[in-house]
Amino acid sequence: MKSTASSGPAARRPAVALLIETSNRYGRELLRGIRDYVRVHGPWALHLTEQGRGNRVPRWLAKWRGEGVIARIENPAIERAVRAADVPVVNVSAAGLAPEYPTVVSDSAALASLAAEHFLERRFTNFGYCGDVRFPWSTMHGQHFVARLREAGFDCDVFPSAAMDNADWQQEQQKLSRWLLSLTKPVAIMACYDIRGQRVLDVCRSLRIRVPDEVAVIGQHNDEVLCELCDPPLSSVIPNARLAGERAAALLDRMMQGQDVSCRPELMAPLGVATRQSTEVIAIDDADIAAAMQFIRDHADQGIGVADVLRAIPISRSSLERKFHQLVGLAPYEAILRVRIRRARELLALTDLSMTRIAEMAGFSSAEYMSAAFKTQMGISPRSFRQRNRA
Repeated sequence: MKSTASSGPAARRPAVALLIETSNRYGRELLRGIRDYVRVHGPWALHLTEQGRGNRVPRWLAKWRGEGVIARIENPAIERAVRAADVPVVNVSAAGLAPEYPTVVSDSAALASLAAEHFLERRFTNFGYCGDVRFPWSTMHGQHFVARLREAGFDCDVFPSAAMDNADWQQEQQKLSRWLLSLTKPVAIMACYDIRGQRVLDVCRSLRIRVPDEVAVIGQHNDEVLCELCDPPLSSVIPNARLAGERAAALLDRMMQGQDVSCRPELMAPLGVATRQSTEVIAIDDADIAAAMQFIRDHADQGIGVADVLRAIPISRSSLERKFHQLVGLAPYEAILRVRIRRARELLALTDLSMTRIAEMAGFSSAEYMSAAFKTQMGISPRSFRQRNRA
């Protein structure tokens, strides 16, 4: 494998090929991360053409001559092509191919755990996972989702996906229908990616299964346009694809300069959950506590306290606290704090807002109070969390 080092103002720009799809949110965020790195550490001569995930190898690659490749190695054809290029390569796919190259991918265990926690906080006790057996990472997400739920003392019903399901949507629809009808309701389902979630919602609608009251669904990738077009809008785990793209570019830069890098996969933790209507429910058989949890989720970032919850829900303080401990496993104020911390996490990772502004938007009385609470809950300061989740 050849490598090249460039130095000095007159040095030739390294030519880098990007075999990354532009057809979905995750791929576009990878490209934004690469762009961010190149703006600071470049310039590079980037070669990119519009393509979908796992498309056949672009014809231009056979004659292309450059110094490095960042690729989504999704199938054996792409694997063979990048090897034939004989240049440094960084893989940004979790398909498990080409293990000799450095890989930067989403942390499957953290991603599945976040989806599980999202449902556990809503007090679900029945769970399902709808994956796509064509993708190894989908199977991995499912294994982690099942494992996290077992840790919490619950079983999970896994959809029996088969390789040929995707060839005939009508047959797959019938198969999904039988599976959904067999599940004990209410049930919380994680879909391996957003389009899979969309299909689950389509089948629920055709069966007149109420979402989210009977079936709550969460996807993965947070493709905002797709999620908002779902009926109802689909909640989704937010991966940190932008940081993955930036880390991949940094690794490739080192390789092109002749430095050794580890081939151990770098795992990017997800940023949080974009909560939409498909999971906006509390699976608690107590109307007062379900309403209190909904009020907390809707208003925690407005600086509310337990007294505000009591004004909204006609229940005594002692009953509220006793039922919260019994049904939710938290004190009411702890539930408020958890929602605020989650909001602060999202703002720290996704924005450049000041600590004071983030504290205000998350419902904390001050940046100092937010910092203390954040460190107690997360084991890390807000500033360190931001640095870790943003390049």
